[in-house]
Amino acid sequence: MTMTVIWTGMVALSILCGLAAGRGPEVAAAAAEGAAAAVELSLSIAGMLCLWTGVMEVMRQSGLAGQLSRLLAPLLRRLFPQAAGDRRTMDAISANVSANLLGLGNAATPLGLEAARGLARSSPGTASDGLCMLVVCNTASIQLIPTTVASVRAAQGCQTPFDILPAVWLASALSVGVGILACKAFSKVWRA
Repeated sequence: MTMTVIWTGMVALSILCGLAAGRGPEVAAAAAEGAAAAVELSLSIAGMLCLWTGVMEVMRQSGLAGQLSRLLAPLLRRLFPQAAGDRRTMDAISANVSANLLGLGNAATPLGLEAARGLARSSPGTASDGLCMLVVCNTASIQLIPTTVASVRAAQGCQTPFDILPAVWLASALSVGVGILACKAFSKVWRA
């Protein structure tokens, strides 16, 4: 609600300043141009997200997602020990991590919510260590293929939208590593 008020206020103030400066036609033209650019960008991103969401669905139906889940299982059991016995929650966590690896934040969100519900069952009303770890991992979001960023770059005319991969891998690994270490450290400090 607060952000709605802030954004609405910024837009209204901008329009009023433009009108006060006698630039009404330029403000109207900029608004129309911005709206058209937003629709164009949204459609190009939607196309890339549909592609990778389809890839995730093919992976799920072919069993590849299950194999990826089994591959990630030892690591995820160490990160989420209290959920290790709950197969459904671990599958949701694994699918969430898989979607994040492919850079599909929008596809990862419902999976993350399902995983969060599973983790919240063990400690209703409080954020458990596992739930905090899930939030940290989703916020840091390690990515192998940054599809959303690449689609934005491609929509803006970049000839090589994936040339950012080494920087994305380094930034992702560092942010997830620091996030996990901080989460583990705070969970020990909080108990003491």
